[in-house]
Amino acid sequence: MKKEHIEPKAVIVIFGATGDLAKRKLYPSIHRLYENGQIGDEFAVVGVGRRPWTNEDFRSTVERSISKFPLNEKDVDEFTSHFYYHPFDVTNPDSYQELNGLLEQLENTYHIPNNRMFYLAMAPEFFGTIAKFLKSEGVTSTNGWSRLIIEKPFGHDLPSAKALNQEIREAFSEDQIYRIDHYLGKQMVQNIEVIRFANAIFEPLWTNRYISNIQITSSEELGVEDRARYYEKSGALRDMVQNHILQMVALLAMEPPIKLNTQEIRSEKVKVLRAMRPIKKDEVDQYFVRGQYDAGVVDDKQVPAYRDEQNVAEDSNTETFVAGKLLIDNFRWAGVPFYIRTGKRMKKKSTQIVVQFKDIPMNLYYGNGNTMHPNLLVIHIQPDEGITLHLNARKLGGGTFAQPIKLDYCHNCGDGINTPEAYEKLILDCLHGDATNFAHWDEVALSWSFVDAISQYWEENKTLAPNYEAGSMGPKAADDLLAKDGFHWWPI
Repeated sequence: MKKEHIEPKAVIVIFGATGDLAKRKLYPSIHRLYENGQIGDEFAVVGVGRRPWTNEDFRSTVERSISKFPLNEKDVDEFTSHFYYHPFDVTNPDSYQELNGLLEQLENTYHIPNNRMFYLAMAPEFFGTIAKFLKSEGVTSTNGWSRLIIEKPFGHDLPSAKALNQEIREAFSEDQIYRIDHYLGKQMVQNIEVIRFANAIFEPLWTNRYISNIQITSSEELGVEDRARYYEKSGALRDMVQNHILQMVALLAMEPPIKLNTQEIRSEKVKVLRAMRPIKKDEVDQYFVRGQYDAGVVDDKQVPAYRDEQNVAEDSNTETFVAGKLLIDNFRWAGVPFYIRTGKRMKKKSTQIVVQFKDIPMNLYYGNGNTMHPNLLVIHIQPDEGITLHLNARKLGGGTFAQPIKLDYCHNCGDGINTPEAYEKLILDCLHGDATNFAHWDEVALSWSFVDAISQYWEENKTLAPNYEAGSMGPKAADDLLAKDGFHWWPI
């Protein structure tokens, strides 16, 4: 299938090309970009890994990874012909010199103006080493652009994140570094700004005068699966709160940017993270709850407790659930709690944001013990993508009492299969040099500084025991966190 030659033109180098992330996300995303005409024929992908594969081995792997899409043999062969494999030792300078030679050859073959994107889809302990050798061996010394995409985790805490950033900054400038957070590639996360700043019915109300609380839930049905070795060192706080959830908080709370460009949007997000009230160690129990899943039933199947999962310590102190109350000390949000929760082995897979508006001062349309239902704006991030607005209207059949009604917009109900994958959007953004939906170093540093006190307190208090049943919505203490403020979690 012949396509028009279009920008961008680049060689994409994937470190960790034989890994799970590349197979599940990266190859299908690049394929979608190719099929949709968002990248033309002037591109190449170089897979880098330790395995002694050939180009044919690599192309067969790529073909299997895209096999769930409707394909014909000619299109597949044409697409995979752009993929090349390079056996690699990340600690050997010779490997980088050989890589550089291959890139120059491919740039000549595909008429690519020395543009190179390096995607580090592998163990983070090698990030600094790779960046250093890419520079020292001349792989980034080209007439075109060089950009580095880094997967999370970016460090384990603030000191390790600073050390990693310093290593990478010796080889790449901040504007060349793209710290990926796939939540920022999701359609409805990107829609938060549009909902707020393109609708006159919302933006004037987006303050502590009219909003009583905001709730962010990101729940998973799955347990730790085969990620226990990573998860035992991470836990839900580092795995989800430090990055994905705090990024959503920043988008929900930021001021309108002067312009819709990378610099101004990032600047407003950083101001939010700076305004978050720090949690001191002796305050953690007032503001945060942790949990660990016990055995239970999910989808009518009995599932084991976290401590019974493979590669998990019998007395593990690792949290698989976090709920918290965040306060933002600025003029717009003073007094409005942002409640967050995330966990594994929960009742349902869902990521949603609920904005609860304050009640009207006088209850005219409710009586006989009936209570008024608050107005809610619900932003559905996944698996469904859309918006629900909860209003009150008069009951059918007359009478003076009101009942809640829902106005629904579902973004992916009709054509969900055509909804762009988050990685697809972010890879294209990087190819175009748009860093808006990637995390700036200042955002990373502020996020770590916020969660570090919490994680340190929990590590010093090794008292965590399984406290919520698999298939539930977390420990009771998470409900109590809201109840003491007079609120409750809205259903997902």
